[in-house]
Amino acid sequence: MSDLLKHLTSFCVDLAQPRLGADAVYASDEFFAPLTRLIEPAEPVFIADKYDDNGKWMDGWETRRKRGEGYDHAIIKICPGIIFGVDLNTAHFTGNFAPSASIEACYSRTPPTESTRWFPLLSSMSLDGNSHNVFAISSRETWNYLRLNIYPDGGIARLRVYGQVMADLQGRDPAEEIDLAAMLNGGRALCASDMHFGHISNLIAPGKGINMGDGWETRRRREPGFDWAILRLADVGEISRLVIDTAYFKGNYPYECSVCGTLYRGGNELSIATQSLYWQEILPTQRLAADTEFTFVDELRQIGAVSHLRLNIYPDGGVSRLRAFGHIRRE
Repeated sequence: MSDLLKHLTSFCVDLAQPRLGADAVYASDEFFAPLTRLIEPAEPVFIADKYDDNGKWMDGWETRRKRGEGYDHAIIKICPGIIFGVDLNTAHFTGNFAPSASIEACYSRTPPTESTRWFPLLSSMSLDGNSHNVFAISSRETWNYLRLNIYPDGGIARLRVYGQVMADLQGRDPAEEIDLAAMLNGGRALCASDMHFGHISNLIAPGKGINMGDGWETRRRREPGFDWAILRLADVGEISRLVIDTAYFKGNYPYECSVCGTLYRGGNELSIATQSLYWQEILPTQRLAADTEFTFVDELRQIGAVSHLRLNIYPDGGVSRLRAFGHIRRE
């Protein structure tokens, strides 16, 4: 894995995942493989002896061989956000991958039309077959639709669009209780002691977990200590209700948990794990159970407004979701 891809997958959210509202809107051609596969969350697979009526079955988006001028393109709706990088993954596409591609973007409250003005996001770049083709994006504007152009035709297995969700929380009613940790509201999973079986971003993903793989799970701890995960809230606010869900974790749920928080002032988030040693306790240590959703209200300690949380699990195990409901603090 390249350093850029490692950085993007560690610190950014894939804005093109369907659970955040991403959708395959349009493709100029999808003869060999439909556009919907381009944003499938699962890693692409290759099945050697699988064919359909149009030819070899491929796990991605693939157009027919072009026999005239022009090129193919597709339109993808993404979760509104700032894009830091993209991965055009051509896994298993060898003699049939798209030789080059470019990406344009727009922000529109309605689906794009022929009159939509598109803005260059990534100039035409050569692609390698059966590879992660990762590119940094310099734009810091918010986008919600992408136009992927491939020259002249071919296939791409997966499109990952790494960035930061941008939600208009300032327009929300200050009396409304919202999930300040939610990914869709702009919450971010920053770091954890261990993510061996499941990434911490799953903690703040929308909806209930779908299985044990759709959560944060650490390896079995064989030494003293405990595991932890640090989240940046979508906005500064006071926590009034915490929900911790161990859905699907049965023989591997944490025995106990606690939550700490802080109003982060300055400093570098690269050292936030060390600084979190001194954060105040919001939720004292609580017993957990298998495959259960816990709601904590009376147990919470009022420490004022916070911007970051640290979930501690003792000694290890898996948690499906964390919800941090509260009210945004208006200055």
